[in-house]
This record gives sequence, C-alpha cells and structure tokens, in this order.
Amino acid sequence: MTRSKTIAVWSVVIVAVLVAGSITAYRHRRQPVTLKGAVLRQDGDPNRQLPLADVEVIATNALGSAATTTDAAGFFTLKLPSGLRRRQQVVLKFRHSDYQPLDVNDFIGDKIYIARMTPNHQDTSAEVRSGSAVSNTRIRYSVKATTEADIGTAVKAFQVVNAGNVPCNKRLPCGPGNKWKATLGNLSQDAGEGNEFRNARVSCIAGPCPFTKVDQESLSSDRRHLNIAILNWSDTVTYLLEAEVIHPMTSDMVRETYPVIFGRTMNFSLPSSAEGPSIEAEVAGDPIVFPLGPDLFLRWADCQMIVDRDQSKNYRCELKPGYQFR
Repeated sequence: MTRSKTIAVWSVVIVAVLVAGSITAYRHRRQPVTLKGAVLRQDGDPNRQLPLADVEVIATNALGSAATTTDAAGFFTLKLPSGLRRRQQVVLKFRHSDYQPLDVNDFIGDKIYIARMTPNHQDTSAEVRSGSAVSNTRIRYSVKATTEADIGTAVKAFQVVNAGNVPCNKRLPCGPGNKWKATLGNLSQDAGEGNEFRNARVSCIAGPCPFTKVDQESLSSDRRHLNIAILNWSDTVTYLLEAEVIHPMTSDMVRETYPVIFGRTMNFSLPSSAEGPSIEAEVAGDPIVFPLGPDLFLRWADCQMIVDRDQSKNYRCELKPGYQFR
C-alpha cells in the first residue's frame, strides 16, 4: 500500500470515529434528565422532620418546565424536558397549602434533592398547654392464629405377600435388576374430615426386610390422605405405618402495640397479616376507640400509610391543631 493510500485510509477512520463520537454525544445530550428527591418538614430535631405528601414540585428553566407531586414518603421523581441538560441552572419550586412556598436555585446534576418546608402555623407554648390532651395511645389489631388439636396416632400394620426366588422373566413388577418376581403392596390411609397427618413413618418389622423398599410415600396437598407403596422381591414381609393425626384450627388473636411519639407525630407499623386495626386513646380524659378504616380518618390527627415491599404497613399520624400528646 502506498503512502497516499495509507493516509487516505487513516483519514476515513478518524472521520468515522469523530462522527460516531458526535452522534453519541448528541444522543446523550438529547436524553431526558430525571431528578429525584424528598420533601420534609423543616425542624431542628431530625425526629420531627416528617415526610410531606402531596407537595407540588415544579422545575423551571428558560428552556422549559416540568411538574410532579410527592408521594406519602415525601419522595418525588421529576423527568425534565429533553431541552434541559446536566449542569444547567434550574429553579425548583415546592408548593403546599399548609406550608410556606419554597424556591430553590440549583443545578441539574446526578444528586439527591432534599427540600425542607416551613409550616404556615406552628403551635405556641400557650396553644399547646390549652390543647385537648391525647394520652395512653395504643394500637390494637388481630391476626389469624393457627392452633393444632392432637387427635392421636395412626398405627397400621400390613403385609406384602410374595414368594421368593421366582424368576421375573420380564413379568412386572420385578425386583432390582429385573431378576426376581416382585409384589407391589399399597396402603392408603385417611386422617378424617378436617384432620391432617404429621411425621409419617414406615418401617419393616418382619420378614426378609433387606429385599424390600419403600417405592412410594406421598401425602395429598391437604395432608389428609397418605399413600404408601412397598416393593417386595422375596418372601412375605410385614410393614408398620405410624403417623400423628392433628386437627388444625384457625382463630383470631388480638394483639396490642404502642406507637413511638416524637413531638406532635406518632409512628407505628403493622404486619401484613394485621386485620381491623384501631387506635385506643384517651382524648380530653375520655377513653375512645378509633377504628382505622381505609380512609384513615381521625378527628384529632391526620394519618398516612405506606406499604413496604414485604406488605407490612407503616403509619404516621400528626396531631391536628388544638390537640397535644401527653
């Protein structure tokens, strides 16, 4: 290859690399940027920096804007228009009717955006002292509990009749290696309506046991029916089946837990199996039970609920004006 041809080839390669790089950079610039963050209540005590739900989050820039709303955990994710790129300046606006407007000047980047909003109204010491007292709060709920009644033990001896030293001659069933004629003995047991077998044991107790084997031992999906199959390729043997029989019973078990209280907020969690949760408390000296229905309505607090990945439920209740924890 001549020098001129070599230079021409390398020129083409360089141009192709530059073009590919330009296309990649262009595509990268055109990809939309997503901002992620959380909105909290402003407080000097971290225990009282509560997540704020339903906060309107707006990102504005000379090239465009985007908006979203925080969820129950105060989390927001905001996909910016394609014209907005990293390192550009952006104004993040946070709006909620119960909190003072908050505007944050920042730059678009790969970071977590945390905003803290100041409430419009904060209870003064006099208001707190004069508010209705909420005390002795506790949470009650029920779960399904399974108990077992011991019915007894199933005991059954059974024979598997066969004659030893008889050639199989390919007449099934046969013993191992298809050498000797065998017998397949079956036994089926029923634990009874609503009952279940537990810890089934099968053992050979008489006869030439070394020339037998348990060919099948199966339990039905409801654990009520037990089937045993014994393969015997020698003389008659006796097997013994033993198993516990129990009767499972399901009942509602009431449980009680206590919330953790920080300032004007109480927090508690319930397992995924919890049913019929309610809050028991003394409000202004009167003991009252407040069922926590799907709307989470309490006349003295605003409650929110978050479901975790394991389906457990986390509750957060903040007192309404005019009430205080004692």
